[in-house]
Amino acid sequence: MKKFNLSSAANRREFLKNLSLALGFTAAGISLLSLNSCNSNKSSEKEQNRNAAGKNTGGKKLGIALLGLGKYSEGQLAPALQETENCYLAGIVTGSPDKVDKWKRQYDIPDKNVYSYENFDQIKDNPDIDIVYVVTPNALHREYVVRAARAKKHVICEKPMATTVEDCQTMIDACKQNNVQLSVGYRLHFEPHNQRVMELGQKEVFGPVKTIKATNGFKINVKPDDWRLNQQLAGGGPLMDVGIYCVQGVLYTLGRAPIAITAKYGDKTRPDYFKTVEQSISWQMQFEGGLIADCTSSYNAEAGLLYGEAQDGWWRLDPAYSYSGIKGETSRGKMEFEEVNQQARQMDDFANCVRNNKPTSVPGEMGLRDVRILLAIYEAARTNKKVGV
Repeated sequence: MKKFNLSSAANRREFLKNLSLALGFTAAGISLLSLNSCNSNKSSEKEQNRNAAGKNTGGKKLGIALLGLGKYSEGQLAPALQETENCYLAGIVTGSPDKVDKWKRQYDIPDKNVYSYENFDQIKDNPDIDIVYVVTPNALHREYVVRAARAKKHVICEKPMATTVEDCQTMIDACKQNNVQLSVGYRLHFEPHNQRVMELGQKEVFGPVKTIKATNGFKINVKPDDWRLNQQLAGGGPLMDVGIYCVQGVLYTLGRAPIAITAKYGDKTRPDYFKTVEQSISWQMQFEGGLIADCTSSYNAEAGLLYGEAQDGWWRLDPAYSYSGIKGETSRGKMEFEEVNQQARQMDDFANCVRNNKPTSVPGEMGLRDVRILLAIYEAARTNKKVGV
């Protein structure tokens, strides 16, 4: 495969123009895992959004700029920003000029809040923008997180945080050096069913956890040249895209990280399609005390399970990781939680953290930890050996 030159602005712009950016196939609550560790179409309403206090915390709404206007921004983040209380859609950054007019009209975004990838650094002089949400292909996260940090803007980076541990650390360092906060787009930390699983597992409501199973996958239907099938841009296949939710699910069930990994690639029934990334992968995460979590991720099968069994009971989310329609039950009955806008809650929480100068529950360090685990899974599958984490 012809090598893609990530350092070329023209290549990045053309790539982002022609390909879809569909990252994310990550009542107020807390992320228990962190115990260890925000525009209306009418101008009058937009002005109100800018100045009104949120219902839960004081202060003006913070302005968010979406960097990358692919499917996730278009279908999830922008609509969610119409429901947020602490932040609003203030600007856009795109390499596709043909998208600008539509976004400006739909969300009443002024010309001064529209940027390209080339002039993005000028965002430092724009007081309307407080937070930049980076929604590009995985391998491009580092560049734009670092540039946003240098512009003194707080940052949300879509998952996975990056494709290497070194990139993750560079992003963390850049944000610390520029005194801005960095968060990863782990939306499920703000979803009630998954929050309940955190409580059940970490607080040992049914006793010590004995078994965890997590599966996530879908039948991918994209063109063969889609960025998600490009190892250099995606960092891998379904594991990086949706398998990361399994890793997250297991970790926030237990509130701790694994000590070792074993893994195996699945068969490629479409080798002409999956040329540089896996079609499926299964792995086991070993924890202190002997607990083993069994996980699977696939681009060729529909799945979305998070199951836990403890000494005196069990719980099950299925579907567990979707944007809506999450369902759960335990050995004591069904989970009865309202459906929420996960992305709205996620962004509201981060805006609240920024506004009140308190740490996010899903920081860059968590993203780095997870990338380290993802890479260990790949190493274990490649070498057919147990890999320490």
